[in-house]
Parts: sequence; C-alpha cells; structure tokens
Amino acid sequence: MVQTPATILAIEDEAPIRRFLRAYLEGRGFALLEATTGREGLSMAASHNPAVILLDLGLPDIDGLTVLSRLREWTQTPIIILSARGQENDKVAGLDAGADDYLVKPFGVGELEARIRVALRHAAKIGSSEEEAVFVSGDLRVDFAGRKVTVGGQEAHLTPIEFKLLTVMARHAGKVVTQVQLLREVWGRSATEQGHYVRVYVHQLRHKIEREPARPVHLKTETGVGYRLE
Repeated sequence: MVQTPATILAIEDEAPIRRFLRAYLEGRGFALLEATTGREGLSMAASHNPAVILLDLGLPDIDGLTVLSRLREWTQTPIIILSARGQENDKVAGLDAGADDYLVKPFGVGELEARIRVALRHAAKIGSSEEEAVFVSGDLRVDFAGRKVTVGGQEAHLTPIEFKLLTVMARHAGKVVTQVQLLREVWGRSATEQGHYVRVYVHQLRHKIEREPARPVHLKTETGVGYRLE
C-alpha cells in the first residue's frame, strides 16, 4: 500500500526560502503547498487541510501573529513559526498565540524536519480516539492512569502538583511549552502572573526524574521561552 505524503503548507513571502523548503521537503517525501501572503495562506489552509503549517511572521499583507490567531479560531493543525524575529519575547508571543514550535532563520534543515515529524506525531496522538496510557522516554516512564512515575525502574514519588506538571509536559512532548501555558494548565487561569510557581516546581521535578538535575536530559529549558520534555 502506497502511503500518501504528508502535506506541508508554507506561508512564506521570500522566494529563496520557498525554493529551499520545496527542494528539501519534497526530497524527504513531503508534499509542499506555497502561499506568499497571509490571506492566501488562510485560504489554502481552509481548502487543502495541510498536516503542518510553516508560518513566517513578516508577511506583506497581514502580520503573522494575526494569521496565527485566525487559524487557531478553527483549526488545531500544528503550526511551526519560521521567523527572523529571534527575540525571546517574539518566541513567547508566538507560542502563547497557539504556535506549536518556533525556529529562527536561518535554521538547519535537519532540525526543521525533526520538528515537523514531532508535530505530526503529536497531532496523530491527539487525533487518536484512545489516549496513550503510558509515556516513555529513555529511562523515564509515566503511567497516567496509575499515577506512577519511574526512572530506571525505580519509582519517583511526586507530589500532586509535580505529577500534574509532568503529565502536561508529557502530553506536549517534543514541543516548547511556555511558562504561561504551564501556569494555565497546571494552576489555572488565575495564576498566569505567578511565574515563580513554574521555576520552583521544575527545579523540584528535575531532582526526582533526572539523574543529574543540573544537566537535564528529559526536561530541557528553552531560555526565556519555556520548557521542552524530550
């Protein structure tokens, strides 16, 4: 049985980058659609239902964050921002607005493909009718139903908040999760100004799931942006 290639929509106005994306992604087995403006991108997203959207923020007609907000009004398709805006506040704004990931131009093609494949896996997991009961990464194992966490076969005794924080990260595995997202999902919307909650509990969690908390291999910091569970 021949597998249909995943369709990627690139909303990008720079022709050299579109040519670069087409040459690489089609060579890796993806199908690429191209939109050069925000309005064209919104239309193509609605008519072609792509598997992943690559979104530039500096579009000629509509700001990329506005395009992102409009897309999030009706679709949960994974969106990866590709932008020359590399400031931490730009990354946070994009991720908080609903992007799944953020790559700063220029970026490596291998990293882009890896991020696309993570987004595809995450979307497939969300679309599955039966949520996975266990998350495994290296020596870390999280049993959602049994509320049990083991590291190298040894049980890690987590507090309720630590367990909730870890399960949120596990459900977004491979993605950057911002501080605001974590506050909203773990502590509730009223806690979104309490950034120290996240820092304190991530510190505690690392001491229970990492062999070397100062050099974490599971729960990584994306400086100034948030955290990523590998």
